[in-house]
Amino acid sequence: MITEIEQQTMDIDWFFTNSDEIGFAASGGGQLPRSVAKSAENLELLALYFKNLPEKYGVIINPSLDKIITDGVDERYLKSFVQMAKKGLFSFDRTVLNSFTDPNYHLVAKPVSPLKTDELPSEIVKILMETRYSGNIGSILDSSQII
Repeated sequence: MITEIEQQTMDIDWFFTNSDEIGFAASGGGQLPRSVAKSAENLELLALYFKNLPEKYGVIINPSLDKIITDGVDERYLKSFVQMAKKGLFSFDRTVLNSFTDPNYHLVAKPVSPLKTDELPSEIVKILMETRYSGNIGSILDSSQII
C-alpha cells in the first residue's frame, strides 16, 4: 500500500486505461486513485513493464502546454512524458502540483499511434483494468473519473 504521506511527498508515476488505450500520469504530490494506492507491488510491476518497452511511436507534444505551464517548458520537464509517449502511452502531469485532492491532470505528450491493451500480456492488462478511466483519453484527465 502507498500511504497518504508517501502520496503527498512524492511524485509517483501511475498507469490507467480506458479499456483500450493506456495512460501514464505523474502524481505531483497528489492523491492516487485507490486502485493504484492499494498495491505498490502492482505499481512497480507496471512501471517496470512499461519502462522496458521499446520506444517505437511518434510523439505529439500538447500544443497548449505553454499556456498550462507558465514558468516554461523545457526538455528536462518533457523527458519522461515523451519517453512514455514513444512507448505508446498518453502522458499526463498533475496540473496543480502538491494539491493533494485536486484531481486534474493535463496531457503533456501523446503517441501518434497509441499502444492498445490487446497488445499487452494478460497479467499486465489484468492490473491495468483495476484502474479504468471512464472517459476518453484526451487532453484532460480527471482522476475522480477513475472507476
